[in-house]
Amino acid sequence: MNKYLTENKKIFSFDKSFSINITFSQPDKYKLLEKISHTSDNLINIGSNLSYSPLGFSRESLSINIKNFDRILHFDKREKTITVEAGLTLIEFLNFTLKHNLWIPQLPGYPTITIGGAVAANAHGKSCGKHGTIRKSIKSILLFHKTHGWLNLSEDKNKEIFDLTIGGIGLTGTIVSVTFELMEIKSSKFITKKKEVNSVEDSLKLILDESKDASYTYTWNRADNLSNFGKGIVYKNYLDQNLNNFEKLKEEKNQFKPFIFPMWNKFSINIINSLYLKLNKLTKSEKNENFLNVIFPFYGKENYFNFFGKKGFIESQLLVSEEKLNSFIEEFKNLFEKFEPTITLFSLKNMSGKQKFLRFEDNKICLTFDYVNTKKNLLFMSKIDNLYNKYNITPSIIKDSRISKEILRKSYNEELTRFKDELFKFDKKRIYQSEISNRLEI
Repeated sequence: MNKYLTENKKIFSFDKSFSINITFSQPDKYKLLEKISHTSDNLINIGSNLSYSPLGFSRESLSINIKNFDRILHFDKREKTITVEAGLTLIEFLNFTLKHNLWIPQLPGYPTITIGGAVAANAHGKSCGKHGTIRKSIKSILLFHKTHGWLNLSEDKNKEIFDLTIGGIGLTGTIVSVTFELMEIKSSKFITKKKEVNSVEDSLKLILDESKDASYTYTWNRADNLSNFGKGIVYKNYLDQNLNNFEKLKEEKNQFKPFIFPMWNKFSINIINSLYLKLNKLTKSEKNENFLNVIFPFYGKENYFNFFGKKGFIESQLLVSEEKLNSFIEEFKNLFEKFEPTITLFSLKNMSGKQKFLRFEDNKICLTFDYVNTKKNLLFMSKIDNLYNKYNITPSIIKDSRISKEILRKSYNEELTRFKDELFKFDKKRIYQSEISNRLEI
């Protein structure tokens, strides 16, 4: 292998649950991408490496870093379309489109995620109940595959591969550029309203009622102990109807530097949650907020992740139907009482769409839990896994890096089989592989 084209480094998944030494290359020209792709039997793509699971690297695969492909290739303001390279970050993308009062609303929660990563993950934002996933904004994709070469993908061209690629976690090839259909946005300000709730049931009722008219509706709920479980706040973000000129979004370096020793524990979580709830009670129920605070809530608050320490955390994101949510939560609480897990974050939001292949997308309620990475919590999570079939729950493989192949098979059943069959038809050598795809036998 040509040493000039490749480097070696130790790399971690974002949740810090997995690390290995990898070989990677960062081409800056399309011809070089072609050349590099023919130097290894197995490949996978990596951008900012902000996916919680190890989706961009593998022991056996050469990781192709797309960060040098970061240009805006074409923009049509009248047609509201833009074509950008896959290494462009979300904040770079927005700093261009917002000048023209245009954007896509399906944005994951951190601004230095790449466009290619967002597409491969079929990313969604807080407004997924209203706007769905990023799939709804994608018009076409330019893909490079080691065997098939350059492919234009859309609803009209290579539709089967187009469908496999969106949410396909990089297994169909290298996403090189993406064309989006943009939406108008007339203000850089949001009005945030909040209501206090005492239970998950109250949260569910409010998010179902409010997500119809608010741009973003989501909850923050306590899960630090059983007596407080479900107490929290429902937030609603509305775009301010007063016209505001957009200021350039400030780009900061990622401040993800885990502390040597973890800071999150039962005591600290209880204290922080109690203070947070009291602070919200003392402040106004309605306030104006800027774009960055609403769209990228963890930007500038990276210590939330750093507090987990070097062992990291595990996030579980689940899709549960409205009808089955309360029954699932009751069983969750019963297990909570027995195992006493350490949970730092519990949140709900409404989601819309249609589950297909590996996509985390459906007309269901999205629940998010962040756990401290301990044996006790992993045991608790394994017990929750056993409820998935009973309640027809879909877990996110993008977020939860410890999902087993058995859980994946039972949760995604025929859609997983369809994805694997269609992918094998397209790529019989299964060239593009990651740690997650290997472990889950995708």
